[in-house]
Amino acid sequence: MRAAVSHKFGHDHKLGTQPWSEHPKIAGKSIRNLSLSVTVSQYMVSLCQRKVWSGEAITSAQAIDEVTMKHLWDFVWATPCKEYGPTSRKRKAENSAEWAGFVIHSMLLLLYLVSMICLLHYDEALQITWGDITFQGFRPADFCVRLEVSFRKTHQYRGIAPFYVYADEQHPWMCLVQTFAVWWMLAREKCENLDGFVFKKIGIDSISVNPTDGMTSDAFLECFCNNLLDIGVDPHPYGTHSFRRGECQFLYKVCRWYFRNICDWEGWEQGPLPCLW
Repeated sequence: MRAAVSHKFGHDHKLGTQPWSEHPKIAGKSIRNLSLSVTVSQYMVSLCQRKVWSGEAITSAQAIDEVTMKHLWDFVWATPCKEYGPTSRKRKAENSAEWAGFVIHSMLLLLYLVSMICLLHYDEALQITWGDITFQGFRPADFCVRLEVSFRKTHQYRGIAPFYVYADEQHPWMCLVQTFAVWWMLAREKCENLDGFVFKKIGIDSISVNPTDGMTSDAFLECFCNNLLDIGVDPHPYGTHSFRRGECQFLYKVCRWYFRNICDWEGWEQGPLPCLW
């Protein structure tokens, strides 16, 4: 909340990012950002301490690691590919494990991988449309996915370089190309024309045929929690930064990328972007 207020004062009201202080010449007048005052900073530190003293666990978003992604990947391919059809509330309550079928699980896995590999917040990934996706290359060795992201929190005025992602045979559970191909085929069966949002509003095992019916953030969070419970993982510690943190750790620990290359891939540094894998 403080970050949102600081952004509002700094960008919309043109008060900048310098700490608040009294005007050196005009009595009773203040300058700079009100939310960044020393008083507010001291209050935030005290608030955190009081929460700890009262027994509340203070946790930041835990990273989604490679092991968790592998379990999610295995769970998708173990999900029966069947049509559920209309389901009553009573059946949903009695069979909580059957909250979604293979189609929905495949779409969710793609959403996880897009968020991780492109280092996106999940709400940024939800805005991706089929017009942002291009499949390139005819031979398996040259085949890749070109992904354009129209909006990011760190690039609110566009200027976002496209991502080029190739297949990863060593880590199939982290392979965005394969999952995109699977979801493309499933989406073609459900929708006559592929346009609009890639990640659609869902049912038990169906997606909306309306191009503008995109999945909401609340719906994704509910599905994400259910998916983690399916594989026996407590969803409480995970949040909006879990995928970004998980991919940064994966690129550094597993793929042995340098920090500069990770920053280039994310767009945190100026310069040409590397190709993933």
